[in-house]
Amino acid sequence: MSRVGLKPVQIPAGVEINIGEGNLISVKGPKGQLQEKVSELLDIEIKDGVLTVSRKADSKEERSQHGLARTLISNMVEGVTDGFEKKLEIQGVGYRAEKKGKTLVMNLGFSHTVDMEDPEGITTEVPSANEIIVKGADKALVGNYAANVRAWRPPEPYKGKGIRYAGEYVRRKEGKAGVKSGE
Repeated sequence: MSRVGLKPVQIPAGVEINIGEGNLISVKGPKGQLQEKVSELLDIEIKDGVLTVSRKADSKEERSQHGLARTLISNMVEGVTDGFEKKLEIQGVGYRAEKKGKTLVMNLGFSHTVDMEDPEGITTEVPSANEIIVKGADKALVGNYAANVRAWRPPEPYKGKGIRYAGEYVRRKEGKAGVKSGE
């Protein structure tokens, strides 16, 4: 039995959920509109402001899709009401970020700046030169865009320079042992 799949999804006020043909779920709320197609092997019902996901039978595929579908729908509801955000920190001498219109401009030690255009449904904020906040309604898009930003300069283990998630622990290594510089 899927413990996650059995939990009902509470639908807050101001959120509208439509179940289309082929289990196409569209969720509309104050922060936007999201759509996701879930498995047709599942039954989705809305009663009294509560959405439930149930299986038609008990095959292996239905069991595997049950919790996933419920979590995807729950994330869409949370995204259109509160939204999701990822915080990134930049560490390193001369490494910094700034926002120019809808473009994130980063100096990361290359001979050129790295310019990233905000995709549809994603906004980035730069409260300080060493901090980037990625916000949006779609959890997968927010995480993917934050990973793409981080991929330009992942934290390295010797000096710890690079872009990291807020609170991410970077395991540090010692440099070469027994070699003195200048000899």
